[in-house]
Amino acid sequence: MELAVYNRAGEDTGRKVSLDDAIFGVEPNDHAIYLDVKQYLANQRQGTHKAKERWEIKASTRKIKRQKGTGTARAGSMKSPLFKGGGRIFGPKPRDYSFKLNKKVKQLARISALAHKAKSQNIVVLEDFQMEVPSTKDFVQVQKNLQIDGKKSLFVFAEADKHIYLSSRNLQKTKVVTLSGLNTYNIMDASVLVFSESSISKISNPNHEDNV
Repeated sequence: MELAVYNRAGEDTGRKVSLDDAIFGVEPNDHAIYLDVKQYLANQRQGTHKAKERWEIKASTRKIKRQKGTGTARAGSMKSPLFKGGGRIFGPKPRDYSFKLNKKVKQLARISALAHKAKSQNIVVLEDFQMEVPSTKDFVQVQKNLQIDGKKSLFVFAEADKHIYLSSRNLQKTKVVTLSGLNTYNIMDASVLVFSESSISKISNPNHEDNV
């Protein structure tokens, strides 16, 4: 598959890049994508939720009312879950939600996610560019020129650029990552993937360390 390379003004440069069929042309594995996204979301959970159980409540242990003759159920302590301020039955406890996932499964998931975007024609290749100073206005103009403004977009660059990152930081539907920080969740969460020309070249090079 070949894609045209566009510049910041949204104009076709006349150059084309070939997408590696071993990455963008495979049959997507939806289950691998599910597992990788599930692990990513699980790893984001702090797991610090905590509710006090009956034995952790500090309250008087005196008997609240006499055992019989009240017409209501017997009650022996204010710590009971039946009373306001009492302990919670089987309440949540701190726990670690993370789980292990094989590297090959994660790699298959990323490749499958990229293949999904390629098949749906939601990949744009942008000519490499730099920004001299941070400017959100200029970055928004680039999106408008590429006709992706209003869409949830993920910009992928080969190297980190502080000015580009700062220019996009306040945009709610835009995320900028480097090739090494690309993951399955971000790919599937975006409506459009915008790759810089150099990042596509690195993905297509099987010997490069940042390759998917």
